[in-house]
Amino acid sequence: MRGRDSLTRERKNEVTDWYQQHSDSIFRYILFMVRDYQQAEDLTQETFIKGFRYYDTFERKANAKTWLFRIAHNLTIDFLRKQKPLELLKDLVFLGKNTSTLPEELVEIKESSTEIYHALGLLKPAYREVIILRKIKEFTIEETGEILNWSESKVKNTLSRALSALEKQLNKEGIIHEKN
Repeated sequence: MRGRDSLTRERKNEVTDWYQQHSDSIFRYILFMVRDYQQAEDLTQETFIKGFRYYDTFERKANAKTWLFRIAHNLTIDFLRKQKPLELLKDLVFLGKNTSTLPEELVEIKESSTEIYHALGLLKPAYREVIILRKIKEFTIEETGEILNWSESKVKNTLSRALSALEKQLNKEGIIHEKN
């Protein structure tokens, strides 16, 4: 019985370390997806509870961050599926138009940009997710594929389409101007 207590303590310590290292990043990812602070906090907490509960299933083929983002992704998608589509769009309000930067550069400037946040919110979920994971969270193509359960070519193709859609959305909103 003593050996089991030691394994449980080891598990708690490792999951606690994961929480300290990755909770902020996971929270921001979830917040981008659900656009609700309290719900993002709840889903972040649930991510780490599942990480603890299913610790034994972590095969260590991927790194812990990728595994945890996969859990967060699944929890967030489940949450979003339960929401009514109109409720997801009701709080999207355009807050400003003040830059002429390309969309790829805008995504990289900072996560809290209200213009990008709004434009991302208007994209379909797959586009929003791939942009957040690749351009904001800076996951590799391989890691993004693991998180989304996509092939690397699907990640590349979807990212290309997503950036194009983001550029069109930013153009539509007047945030950027069409290239001459």
